[in-house]
Order: sequence, then structure tokens, then C-alpha cells
Amino acid sequence: MINTILFDFDGTLINTNTVIIDSFQHTYRSILGKEKDVTEIVKYFGEPLHITLKRDMEGSVEDAVKIYRDYHYARFEDLIEIFEGMDHVIQRLHEEGYKLGLVTSRLMQTTLAGLNKFGLTKYFHTIITADDCERHKPDPEPLLKALEALKSKPEEAIMIGDTPFDIDASHRAGVLSVLVGWSMLKENMELLNPDFILEKAEDIFSIIRAHNLKDFQKR
Repeated sequence: MINTILFDFDGTLINTNTVIIDSFQHTYRSILGKEKDVTEIVKYFGEPLHITLKRDMEGSVEDAVKIYRDYHYARFEDLIEIFEGMDHVIQRLHEEGYKLGLVTSRLMQTTLAGLNKFGLTKYFHTIITADDCERHKPDPEPLLKALEALKSKPEEAIMIGDTPFDIDASHRAGVLSVLVGWSMLKENMELLNPDFILEKAEDIFSIIRAHNLKDFQKR
């Protein structure tokens, strides 16, 4: 029976697409003297920043990371929005007694800034960020850390995300995977066979009920 819901942050709960793309383009302009095709930036959404920039930079990755973060932090709270219905869904899940976790490759500083802006921090029983892990999604370590903190088993949990890293990490952790229908990568993501696709935020309740009913009928 599902009693634990894990959420990704970027592109799932909070729309950070604009600030992320702008920050990458600023970094590429500053170091490479040109911008990059947006589809190439989006392709690596969900990957830790150092890994993405290392792929493109010949010089110091640390310099690139500093340029990115200085730009990103200065604009972050002004450019982010919560995806429609997600605030009400999280509040309702909390009220109904589900254990909620956030699992992201973002650092804790901006993760908390985003959650605090929309009054969501209080609903999460655990928050796992890049600061807490040696390995990041698609490695299952972040999900397993969240489950451990919540005292939940993999078969009791679902992971809601928007990138291949989320779906792959879910599969590897033994957790049901849910792809949000507003993912910028949805077309290609369906090839990864997520267990469910979430077209509207409130559909998560139908997914949970359907799975729990099916699980009950097996007993």
C-alpha cells in the first residue's frame, strides 16, 4: 500500500525552467562567448550542475559554477512559479497522513528558498538535496536516503518527477515512478516506461487509490 510520496523539485513541483535556462545561457556567454541550443540544455535537466558544466567547459569548472550560481541566486525567487495545483495537492496529502519527501539534485539553499516562498516547507517530513548525497539521481541513493528517513519501504512509495534521472532512479530504488505531464522532456521520457503519467496535479489521488485497491485485491 502506498503511504509515501517523494517529489522532485525542479520541473515537477516548482517551475524553474526559465531561471535555469537563463543561468546556463549567461554562463555560456560569459565563458564560451555564445549561447547553446535550448534543447541541449533541457536534455540534461535534473543532472547535478558540476556534471553538466564539465561536459561543456574546457577550463575551470569551478569558475563556470560560480558564474552560474551568482546569476542564478540573484534571480531565483523572482523567476520561479509553482505548478498549477501542486500546493493544494501537497497540503491535502499531508492532511491525509501521507509521508512526504523531497528528493532533488539542487542544493539545499535554493531548495528551501523555493519551498519557503510558497509556504511548502512545513509539509515535507524529509528533504534530500545534493548536499546530502555522494551519488545523485539516476543513482538510487537519494531516494533510498529519503525512504530511510521516513522509515518507509520501497514498495510503499512513489516518486514524482520530470526527467529521465527521476524515472531511472525510481526503477533502481524499487519505487513506483510517476512522470509529470508538464515535463519539458515528456515526449522522450515515455520511452523509459514510467509506471504512471500525471496529467494534472490532483490526479495523484486517483493513481494512489487505483494502486492501493489493486494491491488490496491481491491479498
